[in-house]
Amino acid sequence: MLYHCMLQLPLVINSCLRKKRKLRHFFFIKGKKNCVELFISPLNKKIGVPDTLPSAEVLRSLNLHTLHQRLSHFGITEVSPEKNVLQGQHEADKIWTKEGFYTIVIFLSTFVIIVTCLMVLYRLKEKIQFSLSQDKKKQEIHLSPLSVQPTQSEAKHSSSMVHPEHIPKAVNVVVDPHCPGTFELKLPVSAGPSPFKMKPVGLQERRGSNVSLTLDMSGLGMVEPFNVAPTPREKVAIEYLQTASRVLSRQQLHDVVQSSHLLHTEFMEIPMNFMDPKEIDIPSHGTKNRYKTILPNPVSRVYLKPKNPKDALSTYINANYIRGYGGKERKFIATQGPMINTVNDFWQMVWQEDVPVIVMITKLKEKNEKCVLYWPEKRGIYGNVEVLVNSVSEHEYYTIRNLTLKQGSQSRIVKHYWYTSWPDHKTPDSAQPLLQLMLDVEDDSKTFTGRGPVVVHCSAGIGRTGCFIATSIGCYQLKEEGVVDVLGIVCQLRMDRGGMVQTSEQYQFVHHALSLYESRLSTETVQ
Repeated sequence: MLYHCMLQLPLVINSCLRKKRKLRHFFFIKGKKNCVELFISPLNKKIGVPDTLPSAEVLRSLNLHTLHQRLSHFGITEVSPEKNVLQGQHEADKIWTKEGFYTIVIFLSTFVIIVTCLMVLYRLKEKIQFSLSQDKKKQEIHLSPLSVQPTQSEAKHSSSMVHPEHIPKAVNVVVDPHCPGTFELKLPVSAGPSPFKMKPVGLQERRGSNVSLTLDMSGLGMVEPFNVAPTPREKVAIEYLQTASRVLSRQQLHDVVQSSHLLHTEFMEIPMNFMDPKEIDIPSHGTKNRYKTILPNPVSRVYLKPKNPKDALSTYINANYIRGYGGKERKFIATQGPMINTVNDFWQMVWQEDVPVIVMITKLKEKNEKCVLYWPEKRGIYGNVEVLVNSVSEHEYYTIRNLTLKQGSQSRIVKHYWYTSWPDHKTPDSAQPLLQLMLDVEDDSKTFTGRGPVVVHCSAGIGRTGCFIATSIGCYQLKEEGVVDVLGIVCQLRMDRGGMVQTSEQYQFVHHALSLYESRLSTETVQ
């Protein structure tokens, strides 16, 4: 098309000239992409005159209207005296050619690859630095003991217990059953502040968070044994737990229930006896604890029979044997609510200890998970133990399930009580349901004579669990002796499992429940 245009263009231009006699010869035509350059030379060239005529003179000689009409047949849309008027546009168009497009794509792809590689290298560098810092911290932990933040001294202690500074004086109470109207409680008086007095802390602070990072010191292995010899403060606390006592007559029990401040003061004097993780020398035992600060006392801990003698972790379960009335060994087992990875351990313990009754005092979820559903709807197999649900009966405050446990050719009957009317962090509005549950469990224990301990659990296995066991022991003592020693009972429980009866409100609730039970005993005696 361009070649045809260049051949016809001289004729078209010549026909549009107004002064044809002066312009008789075309000197040069140069074709470029999308444009044609035209140079006109006069026929009779004179010396000193340029070879080509100026463009302005040529345009004056042309009939532009006629020129545009005729040039439109060749696709020419503009006539201009400027040289290379479209050159910039042509050069700009070059970049959008096929080759230019490929060049841009290759450049962008290369840029993205380089940026991605740099980001990967940067993340890899950070990961290596983090790994090196963690290894350094582990070495420091191995070489030195953990430090304790002073702002959390109420909830975390460098030793295994909450202890007094000095041995408190014994509480002397003279009980005269024949004169129930005379009651005067004399607490020890000292010039300074109470050695056991501490700022009350929340339930979560006592338990520890179940979502925070737990540093399991036992996971470091047994490179160098820890020094677990009791400190002087620990010795004082242990002596207090072993000797503290305040025996109350029936009337004194009713009177003291009305003095919440007195019971709160007495409760704060009792050492918690929480265990330090270093006292349990089992690697990775923290994976089986629902709360990082609620650990079983090593002396009374339940040991599971290991599948592999070299696997110490398979012997571990967060559970303790609890003494009953009169110091009867292994009357109860207090344990935490089973977790997803400890359900098999729980049923192994129930079978191993020949447990006749299980008492569950928690919902499965109360804001956070408190316990997993560890029993089947009809039939389930947990490790080597098969569990069958024979029947389910709904009562006003709790649900009873009759279970059959099988292992090999052996089978056993187990009764499961699920009490859901006790809210976490609080106490029930009435003690009557708890008393009825306690009496039903006691009757079942008599039916299963010769069987093992009763398993009691809530979420952490110390708060509601401790209240149930303390109430059970106190009721038995009231029935047998006509008096009750709640302080001595709680101290005995904490010797077996730290933190039992967890709050001052729960301590007061135990007194209230025992007072209600005493009233029932008095009514039955009169009848």
